[in-house]
Amino acid sequence: MMVNPQWLRSFAVLAELGNFTRTAEHLNLTQAAVSQHIQSLEKHYGSLFIRHHRHVELTPAGSAVLDYFREMERAGRALDARLSSEDQDVGDISLVSPGSIGLALYPLLLDYQENHPGLIIRHRFAPDAEVLDAVLTNRFEMGIVTHKPDNMRITAQRFGEEPLELILPTTTPYVGFETLSELGFIDHPDGVGMATRLLSRRYPDAAGIQAIKKRGFSNQVSLILEPVSRGLGFTVLPRFARRAFHAQNALQVVECGNAVVDTLWLIYRSEWPLSSRARRVIDQMQQNLYLAVDRT
Repeated sequence: MMVNPQWLRSFAVLAELGNFTRTAEHLNLTQAAVSQHIQSLEKHYGSLFIRHHRHVELTPAGSAVLDYFREMERAGRALDARLSSEDQDVGDISLVSPGSIGLALYPLLLDYQENHPGLIIRHRFAPDAEVLDAVLTNRFEMGIVTHKPDNMRITAQRFGEEPLELILPTTTPYVGFETLSELGFIDHPDGVGMATRLLSRRYPDAAGIQAIKKRGFSNQVSLILEPVSRGLGFTVLPRFARRAFHAQNALQVVECGNAVVDTLWLIYRSEWPLSSRARRVIDQMQQNLYLAVDRT
C-alpha cells in the first residue's frame, strides 16, 4: 500500500510532540485533520498510539511505522545528495568500521573534513555484525567489514586488504616459537582467532596458541599493543592497528612468510547507492590509506 505522505508527517510529529493540539498547531492544521490522518493509518496498521489524558504513547505498531517514516526520510536525503552536484562537500558522512581499519580511516576523515568544512563526520568503531546491522537499519550510510555479507539488501565492494601481523617487543630477541611461549600472549576479542590463523601457517608443527599462556587482555584496540611495547607479551593484530600505535620503536613485526591477509569490504544499502560526497570521501581515503602503507 502506498501511504499518504501527509498522514505519515502528521503521525511523526504527533509521535514527537505527544499531543494532538500541539501537533495541529505545529503543522498548521486543525486537530480534526490530524485525528483523521491518524485514523486513516490505524485502519491499515492497527492501533498506533495509547491515548492518555494529556499525551499519547507509541504502541509497538506505532514504533514500526515511525521507523518506516524515518527510513523514508533517509532515503529522500540520500536521493537528494546523489542527484545534487552542488552538495558534494556539504552534509553528513557516516561510516562504521572495525577498530583496526577505523584507527587508520578516522584521521583521514578528519583530514578531509578540514579541507571541506561543510561536512559533518560521524564514525563509529564496531565489530562486523554491528557494522552490518548499523547499515541495514540506516544508522550509518556505509560500513567496512572483514567478511563479505551474504545479504541481498547489501552491496559490497572490495575496499582493500589488511594482513595480520605477529608483533613482539623490540627488547625480546626472536628465536622461534619458543620465544612466543616464553613471552606469553596478549589477548583481545579477536585474538585467539587471529593468532590461530597466523601461527598455524607460520608454525604448522607447533602446539598453537592454546598452548601459550595468556599474559593480558584488552578490548580497546588502541591499547592492545601497550603491554607488548612494555615487554609483557606478544600479540597478533591487523597491520593498521599496529601502524596507529604511538610507540612504533617499541615493537617488532616478525615476518611470517606466506601472509594471512583479510579483504576489507565497503558495504551500503543496495536500494540507495552512495551519495556523491560519500563516494568522493571513499576514493580519497583509499588513495591516502595505501600511500601511507607504502611509506611504512
